[in-house]
Amino acid sequence: MNTRSLSAEGLAAAPASYELAVPADARRRLAVGWLALAVASLVGSGLFSILLVLARAPYVKDLLPVADFFRVALVVHVDFSVLVWFSAFAGLLWSLHGTRRLLALGWAGLAAAAAGTLVMCVAPFVDAAPPVMSNYVPVLDGPVFLAGLLLFAAGCAALVLRAMAAAPRVGTRPDGAGALRFGLNAAAVSAAVALIAFAWSWIALPAQLDGKAYFEVLFWGGGHVLQFTWTLLMFAAWLWLAVSVFATPVIYLAYDIVSVEHYRLQTWLMRIGGGLAIVPFAVSVLAALLVANPASEQQRPLRVALAWSLVLFAAGGLIGIAISGNNVKVPAHYHGSIVGVTLAFMGLAYHLLPRLGLARPDPRLATLQPWLYGAGQLAHVLGLMWSGGYGVQRKVAGAEQVLRGFEQVAAMGLMGLGGLAAVAGGLLFILIVWRSAWTSSGSRS
Repeated sequence: MNTRSLSAEGLAAAPASYELAVPADARRRLAVGWLALAVASLVGSGLFSILLVLARAPYVKDLLPVADFFRVALVVHVDFSVLVWFSAFAGLLWSLHGTRRLLALGWAGLAAAAAGTLVMCVAPFVDAAPPVMSNYVPVLDGPVFLAGLLLFAAGCAALVLRAMAAAPRVGTRPDGAGALRFGLNAAAVSAAVALIAFAWSWIALPAQLDGKAYFEVLFWGGGHVLQFTWTLLMFAAWLWLAVSVFATPVIYLAYDIVSVEHYRLQTWLMRIGGGLAIVPFAVSVLAALLVANPASEQQRPLRVALAWSLVLFAAGGLIGIAISGNNVKVPAHYHGSIVGVTLAFMGLAYHLLPRLGLARPDPRLATLQPWLYGAGQLAHVLGLMWSGGYGVQRKVAGAEQVLRGFEQVAAMGLMGLGGLAAVAGGLLFILIVWRSAWTSSGSRS
C-alpha cells in the first residue's frame, strides 16, 4: 500500500491513489457490522489476555491457579485475537470492496459469525471441556465450543463465497485502486483455498486420530494458507504473494496429510511466501515513508501505525529464522507477525471510521495508541525471544515454566511488562473506536 495515500487528504505528489471509494448504500452498513464484530472480539481477547499475562509474569503467577485456567484462557484469547478479529476485518474490507451482489448472504454470514463468536465466548463457563493447544486454531474439546466454532466457520464460508461472487473487475488501468482490488480479490481466493484445505483435511483424517493429533492435522494445512490471507489483506496492493497460495493443492495431491512431507512442505511454503516475498514490499514502503512529506495531524496516527506494523512484522520474521525446538521463540515469532497485521488493521480502521459515517478519531489518542501497543508488543516479543534462548517452553505457565536463573526471570518480566502495556494499547484502540461510534450517534440524535 502506498503510504502517501493512507488518508483521504493524501499528498499532492502521489502518482497513484491507493484509495477505494466507500459506498453509501447497504454495503457500508454491512461493513460497520463487521467492524463491530472485530472490535467486540478484541474486547473479549483483551479481557482474557490480562489474565494470560499475569499467569506468566514472575511472582504474580504464583498467586493464580494457572495450570488449567491458563490454557482455557489461551484458547479463547488466540481464537478471538487472530481468527475472529482478522476474519471480521476481512469482512469489513470485502464488504466495502465488493459489488451489491448477494448482500443477503453477507448479512447471513455476519449473523452466523457473530452468533458463533458469542457461543465460543460463553463456552468456558458452561462446558468444562479440556483445552487442546493445536496450532492455528486451538479449541476447547467440548460440544459447546465446537458448535460455536462450526457456526463461526459457516459465517466465514458465506463471507468468502460472497466476496468471490461480488468481486469487482480489477480493470486495466495501472492505478492504485486496481492494485487494491487485485489484492483484495487475491485474499478472497486465498481464504477460499484455506476453507477447501480445512474441508479436505477433515475428509481425509484417519479415523484413529483423536485429541490433539486430530485437531493438529485438521488445522495444519488450512492454517498455513490463512497466513497468506492475512498478509494479503495487510499488503493489499502487493501481487507477489498470491503465487504461493496456489501451491497448496499441489501439496495435498502429492502427499498424505499425516505424512512428514506434507508437514514440512507447508512449513517451507509459509517461510517463502510469508517471509522472503515480503522483503521487497516492506523495503518499498519504508522508502516511501522516509521520503514522504511531514504528516498532518490526521495522517500522523496512520504513519505511526504503519511504522510499528513494519517493525513488528520484521521482528517476527527475523525471530522465525532463529527458532529451534518447542520453546517460547515460537510464540515470539508469530506474535510479531500477527501484531504486524493487527497494527496495519488498526491504522486502516482510523482511516475508515469517518468514511463509514462515524466520527473522526481523536488524533492525539490515535497517535499514542500504536506507540503504546507497538512498543509493548515489541517488549513482549523480545522477552519471549530472550526466554526462549534459555529454554523456557511454550504453552506453559506458573511452575511449569521452571524459571531458575535471574536471566530467565528478567526475560519473562520484560515479557510481562510489555504484555501489560500492549493490553493497555489494545484497550485504548477499543475506547477510540467506541468514542467515534458514540460521538457519531450522539450527533445524529
